[in-house]
Amino acid sequence: MYDFANSSFTTIIVTVVYSVYFKEIVVGKGELGTALWGRAMSISMLMVAVSAPIFGAVADFSRAKKKFLFYNCYLTVIFTGLLYFVKAGNVFRGMLFFIIANFGFNSANVFYNALLPDVAPQNDMGKVSGWGWSLGYIGGLLSLIIILPLVHNQWTRFVFPTVAAFFGIFALPTFLLLREIKKPSQRTNYFKTAFFRIRESFHNIRNFRELLKFMISYLIYNDGIVVVISFAAIYGATRFAMTQKELITYFIIANISSIVGAFIFGYILDRIGAKKTITLSLFIWSLVVLGAFFSTSKNQFYLVGIIAGIAIGSSQSSSRTMLALLTPRQKSAEFFGFYAVTGRLASVVGPLLYGEIARITGQQKWAILAVLFFFVTGAILIQFVNETKGRQVANSWQEV
Repeated sequence: MYDFANSSFTTIIVTVVYSVYFKEIVVGKGELGTALWGRAMSISMLMVAVSAPIFGAVADFSRAKKKFLFYNCYLTVIFTGLLYFVKAGNVFRGMLFFIIANFGFNSANVFYNALLPDVAPQNDMGKVSGWGWSLGYIGGLLSLIIILPLVHNQWTRFVFPTVAAFFGIFALPTFLLLREIKKPSQRTNYFKTAFFRIRESFHNIRNFRELLKFMISYLIYNDGIVVVISFAAIYGATRFAMTQKELITYFIIANISSIVGAFIFGYILDRIGAKKTITLSLFIWSLVVLGAFFSTSKNQFYLVGIIAGIAIGSSQSSSRTMLALLTPRQKSAEFFGFYAVTGRLASVVGPLLYGEIARITGQQKWAILAVLFFFVTGAILIQFVNETKGRQVANSWQEV
C-alpha cells in the first residue's frame, strides 16, 4: 500500500505534471527551466545522500524504521500540497518546496526498503518486491486518471494538493497495519551512535565486497534512471510539442507496461538471479535511450514509453531485491541508507548534467543521448558481482 501511495508523487510531481509546470509556467524561459529543474533535483538528492546513512543507523539502533518512515512520508505530503501556492515567476518558492518534498520522499524510501526483510522470507523477496512495484504503478495509474480533469491552465495548481491527499490517505494502512519486527532498544544519543556505526560500517564494508561492487554499479546506472524519470515529460513536451493531456495519456500507457514489467521480472529474478535480471533490464534501458534519440514522431515516442515502462518496473524492483539479498538482516536499515547514499550521490550528477547539456546545446536530444553512458557502464560493472558469494557472506554474518 505504501508503494501504491507514493507512486503518485513520482508519477505526477517528479515526472508528468509539476516538472513541466515548473519549466514552462513558473520559469518560462526556454531551456533555463530545464537547467533549474535539474539543479533542484540535484540539491534534493545531495541532501538525501548526506542524511541517509544517519537515518539508517538511527533507525536500526532504535528499531524505529516505521516511525521514521511516517515522519518523512508526511513531510512529503505537506510540501507537495504547498506546491499549490507556486505560481508563474515564483522560481525560488517552486524550487524550495519541491526540494523539501523530494528530500522527504527519498528519505522515506530508506526506511521503507529496509522493511522488506521484515515482511518477506529471503527466497520470496523478488516476488514481494515485484508485487510492491506493480501495486505502485497501479497507484500511479489511478492518480493519473484522477488528476486528468484538473489539467487546464487555470486548474493545474489543484493537481498538487490532490496528489498530497492521495499519498497521505493511501499510506495510512502501512502505519496502521504493518507490524515491524521489534527488538529491545535503549536510550542513548542516537546521532552519536549513528556516526559511530557509520564509521564502523565503512571499516567493515570490505567484508561485504560483493555488496560494495553492486553499490558502485547501482551508483552509475541509477543515475540514468533518475534522469529519465525527472525529464521524460519535459523531453516529450519540448521535442514533440506534446500537450499536458497527451503526456498524461503517455504515462498511463507507460504505467501499464511498468505493472507488467515489475510483476513478471519479480518471478524472473527468483529463477535466474538478481544480477542477470538487472543486466537484462539495463539492456532494455539502453534501447529506450536510443529509441528516444532517434524518434521523429509522437507515435514512435509512445512506443519508447511502453518499453521504458517495462525497463523501470524491472530494474527498480530487482535492485531493491539485490541489496536485500546481499545485506545482513541486522544492518538492513543502515545498509539501505548506504544504498540510498550511492543512488542519491549519483543522482546529483545526472539531472545537473542533463539540464546543463540541454541549456548549452538548446536541444534535449543531445542531453538524452548522454544518459546511455550510465546504463552501459552500470551493466559492465555489475558483471563483476558474485551474487552467490555475496548471499553466503550476508547469511553467515547473520549467524554470528
